[in-house]
Amino acid sequence: MTQTDERPQIGQYVPGYEVPVINERAVRAAAGILFLAGGAAMAAAVAAGSTQPMQPFGLFFMMDMLIRVLVGDRWSPTLALGRLAVRRQRPEWVGSEQKAFAWWLGFGLAVVSCSTMGLFAAPLWLTLALCSICLSFLFLETAFGICVGCALQARFGRTAPRYCPGGTCELPHEH
Repeated sequence: MTQTDERPQIGQYVPGYEVPVINERAVRAAAGILFLAGGAAMAAAVAAGSTQPMQPFGLFFMMDMLIRVLVGDRWSPTLALGRLAVRRQRPEWVGSEQKAFAWWLGFGLAVVSCSTMGLFAAPLWLTLALCSICLSFLFLETAFGICVGCALQARFGRTAPRYCPGGTCELPHEH
């Protein structure tokens, strides 16, 4: 089976790229959608003095991340909206492996946050702090194109990321 015959679970093969890639513009748009929804849920939770307004968003976020990594990015509701939002823009292709790593990180943060809200009935401040970490990562992705999960994958992953946003994989890093 050749590279083009296979259909990757995350990303797609695009001529000129050696690994499956995903449109960074759609990913950033999806991050913005999640950031807005999460921010609204967090504001409602603060106003209500309860985690209850954040629970539906937390569950949705967790399921969206899980769909991305287990079923495929084509089936993620927020990525579908993101692709729709940027459909008239030229794609910026990035490696799908580092995005998968970032989405697993998002899923893990969502599991921890949702567990504190429901199972462990943690105080509101702790849940807000955990959700703030997620929202911070989403903000960095959508506003600046900084993928924290991608940076962590570069540092701790088994393979180096390829085709990073803005060519950051290829830029020399000063120590």
